[in-house]
Amino acid sequence: MSGVRIERIGRGKRELRRFFDVAETIYAADPHWVAPLRNDLVRVLSPENPFFRHAEMQLFVAHRRGTDVGRIAAILDRTHNEFHGEQTGFFGYFESEHDQQVAHGLFDAAAAWVSERGMKVLRGPANPSLNDEAGLLVDGFDAPPVFMMTYNPSYYRGLLEGAGFRKAKDLFAYWVDLSGIPLDRLERVADQIRRRETDVLIRPITRRSLGADLPKVREVYNAAWERNWGFVPMTGDEIAFMAQRLRPLLDKDFVYLAEIRRPGGALEPIGFFMAFPDFNRAIAPTRGRLLPWGWLKFMLAARRIRTLRVVALGIKREWRMRGINAVMFNEGLRAALRRGFTGVEASWLLEDNASAIREIDLGQGHRYKTYRLFDRLL
Repeated sequence: MSGVRIERIGRGKRELRRFFDVAETIYAADPHWVAPLRNDLVRVLSPENPFFRHAEMQLFVAHRRGTDVGRIAAILDRTHNEFHGEQTGFFGYFESEHDQQVAHGLFDAAAAWVSERGMKVLRGPANPSLNDEAGLLVDGFDAPPVFMMTYNPSYYRGLLEGAGFRKAKDLFAYWVDLSGIPLDRLERVADQIRRRETDVLIRPITRRSLGADLPKVREVYNAAWERNWGFVPMTGDEIAFMAQRLRPLLDKDFVYLAEIRRPGGALEPIGFFMAFPDFNRAIAPTRGRLLPWGWLKFMLAARRIRTLRVVALGIKREWRMRGINAVMFNEGLRAALRRGFTGVEASWLLEDNASAIREIDLGQGHRYKTYRLFDRLL
């Protein structure tokens, strides 16, 4: 393989630094790539991540003539296979030079690892699961990625297809220019819904209330997405781990919980909305490192963020088609306009999520990026 050697590595501090350095070499001249915060990646890949209570992972690096030229993670998620009745392994964190032999070596190593564990399909990319960052960018390379979305060179698609992968599912990202939003119409609709659904309470989730609200968010998340392709329910520990990572970035203007008041006064969670300012605009100047001075660069850049990413808008099935999602979106929209935000990315949406896509189309959104999950039969 032209001198390419595939090496298994562990997840110790020095080995993870080597794994991360591969990406920095690949993207050295790419103006759109945003280096992820290394300290956060270390946490995600560490044994403290509750994901690894039902999953395992093996890292590989491709090495040629004294230089690391690619990397990949092979992942086995037992909960995914139990929930879907599959024998599917995953790959994630894939990076490679524009060299089919390097890609072949990495994918073959990941395929062999999951095959040894009885898997019949290799799917990805998932970093490390579909509850985190997922998908290979296949369309929309003219804009940088927003917060918690993936990015890759355009040639990666060819490397995957050349290694025997085929499309499994597309994920869409939509852009909404807030200057073109029909605000008056949305306000009227939201007011009508509020008057009709008098027992529904919509309130912000704050950093102070987050701990108490997490079980409610998890309840809605696992109920609202349970029939979605690729969905795997999150455990209480997993959602608490993610909340711990995101808590410093939580903005009460853009995170809402919807509850219904039951007879007797008890409140049942029925929906939630979560958006974040596009912190990639603040992460980019740090080059993935908050110390020693990256945090200052982050804080200065964060003040200039004027775009958002809508990460989740979920409603329990029995409460859909009641307009509650429109009320939550309207709350976030009003806050965004009040604070001078100019645009929103809604991502990601499954290509066959017709109802959500229709709603975004009505809000003047347009699809501007496509991400793809690939399968390879083993």
